[in-house]
Amino acid sequence: MTDQAPAPDIAFPGETMGDLPGKPTAASRTTLSHIMSHNDTNLLGTVHGGVIMKLVDDAAGAVAGRHSGGPAVTASMDEMAFLEPVRVGDLVHVKAQVNWTGRTSMEIGVRVLAERWNESAPPTQVGSAYLVFAAVDADGKPRRVPPVIPETERDKRRYQEAQIRRTHRLARRRAIKELRERRTAESQED
Repeated sequence: MTDQAPAPDIAFPGETMGDLPGKPTAASRTTLSHIMSHNDTNLLGTVHGGVIMKLVDDAAGAVAGRHSGGPAVTASMDEMAFLEPVRVGDLVHVKAQVNWTGRTSMEIGVRVLAERWNESAPPTQVGSAYLVFAAVDADGKPRRVPPVIPETERDKRRYQEAQIRRTHRLARRRAIKELRERRTAESQED
């Protein structure tokens, strides 16, 4: 994972990070839609979770690339929640947006909706996930990303929640590293 610097609590239009002007949330928001087929099913006859996860990663990657203005790679995925099964024939919509940006990384929030092929009901949310992407240059080295500018109250809430998730990710990583170092030291003493 890349080294991240905290972004401002809430960015405002025209704000810059160094020489990079901020981009509004809507500038990179995207929806990927896909009709599920028999090739996508698991042994239970519903769409395989891995198929949904790939669509989630694809949509999040498109958003990360748009926002950062170039290549971005998946650094982590957390809280992938499957809320309802997806079936063959369902039209799946994967909606993604940048929730938060650091110096070289971005949290992308994703919602997965499904429209049942044989119903006229509105789409149902069937999943959600948060992914962290790192922007990289041609040599695969981290590069700066523009700050995201939350536009709506919902965007501002997502930005603040993303900061909480980032704090938890970093604390979890530190705790695991400390535990491993302690275990290594203890095993060398024996």
